[in-house]
Amino acid sequence: MNKIRREVPLEAKNAKGREKLSTEVYRSDDALLTVYASKPNKTVCVLSTMHTHVEIADDRKKKPNTVTDYNRTKCAVDIMDQKARAYTVRAGTRRWPVAVFYNILDLAAMNAHVLYTACTGSTESRRVFMCTLAEELRLRFLQKKELKRTPRPSPAPGKKTTCQVQTNCNRNHSITPCAACGKYTCRKCRAECPWLCGNCVPKTT
Repeated sequence: MNKIRREVPLEAKNAKGREKLSTEVYRSDDALLTVYASKPNKTVCVLSTMHTHVEIADDRKKKPNTVTDYNRTKCAVDIMDQKARAYTVRAGTRRWPVAVFYNILDLAAMNAHVLYTACTGSTESRRVFMCTLAEELRLRFLQKKELKRTPRPSPAPGKKTTCQVQTNCNRNHSITPCAACGKYTCRKCRAECPWLCGNCVPKTT
């Protein structure tokens, strides 16, 4: 437990003057706070709701059972944090939701690698697996992007549809296609042409 938290008693925050390898215990309802002086002027605070009393070991370090139990069960969490630091998608940010999202991506990649090796029996390293995963996700994103770029089917003649040009409008409706490309174009997006009377229209022979 971090000693800068305001819930920690002031007596537990002060590490100076403590005897080396000494232990102090603070209790509040079902919570048990153990303060262990592992080094001179350095203490370790462990908060536990599982232990009802603290037992001191008879060895040289005189560790309390709350500390030894924590050291015995913390291995998986430390290994996960170490893997997340080795290959991560994190970037510098001051927004905590973005930091949480980066952490979710790291954990999802690690879980995917664990499931992949368990189901296929592969011995592929996590670095190679993450590179392959990133490439597959990139290709899938590009495929969806290309599908959005495909031209929409033309509606039946005389029916309204959204302008397919949208250079000067905001999704206006149109019933007239372009004579050159066939895309339906609203009045704002059509090209301005000079007005011709019936006598000036070129006549075909």
